[in-house]
Amino acid sequence: MRWRAAFLFVLAALACGQEEPARPPQPPPSETRERPADWPPRHAADAFGKNRDWMVRTQLIPRGIGDEAVLRAMRTVPRHSFVPSEVRRHAYEDRPLPIGHDQTISQPFIVASMTEELRLKEGMKVLEIGTGSGYQAAVLAQITPHVFTIEIRGPLCETAKGTLKRLGYKTVEVRKGDGYYGWKEEAPFDAIMVTAAAPHVPPPLVEQLKPGGRLILPVGPAFGTQDLRLITKDEKGAVRSRSLYDVRFVPLTGTLGKEKKEGAKGEEKDAD
Repeated sequence: MRWRAAFLFVLAALACGQEEPARPPQPPPSETRERPADWPPRHAADAFGKNRDWMVRTQLIPRGIGDEAVLRAMRTVPRHSFVPSEVRRHAYEDRPLPIGHDQTISQPFIVASMTEELRLKEGMKVLEIGTGSGYQAAVLAQITPHVFTIEIRGPLCETAKGTLKRLGYKTVEVRKGDGYYGWKEEAPFDAIMVTAAAPHVPPPLVEQLKPGGRLILPVGPAFGTQDLRLITKDEKGAVRSRSLYDVRFVPLTGTLGKEKKEGAKGEEKDAD
């Protein structure tokens, strides 16, 4: 028995001294986002259901919108709930509508087209700059629950937040701020949409775009014709820009507005 105990002791000692074989490197865990239990929002039937269906059939499909998720979102979101009562009867017409504070809600085709260009899938994380009425954020949130949106005007921000909450878009995060700087704490984003015209592409937004992500925004002069651009970042971080078509958006304010004013002052001084 003694020799047996000694033999086991030796084996144990050898085992303790032996190094554990190296494990192959493990890939970093992929980011997973749970699907909220109350997503997507469901809306009760209303008097405008036929209007939404008409909007999709006559304004979107004939003009090339083919993404089923986008079409389904446009058929679902009650656009009339995001506009003032005095223009509600025009909610599903193919034109922008005033929402107060010198801002507008974009025409349905532009909303659908810009959304389609982002190629959204459920679970993607999206940043919107320029909440406005909240309608575009609602359309995005019908496709993916992870939507973050920034509005610089306090009254619009509060109104949009209230409308989105009332309609069941509880997963949409709304905050007041200068969209030029994006939302660094929540970056990176799979997709970014800017719904106001910028004189140039804000660098912070490009930085906060995930590799493989897509950024869409109008670039050009305020209150003139702008170029709708699609910015893509490949898996290696290379950034490319492509022109889509001409648009007319209200200008982005905040930092870009200050830059414009300072630039105009400088031009006047040089002219003297």
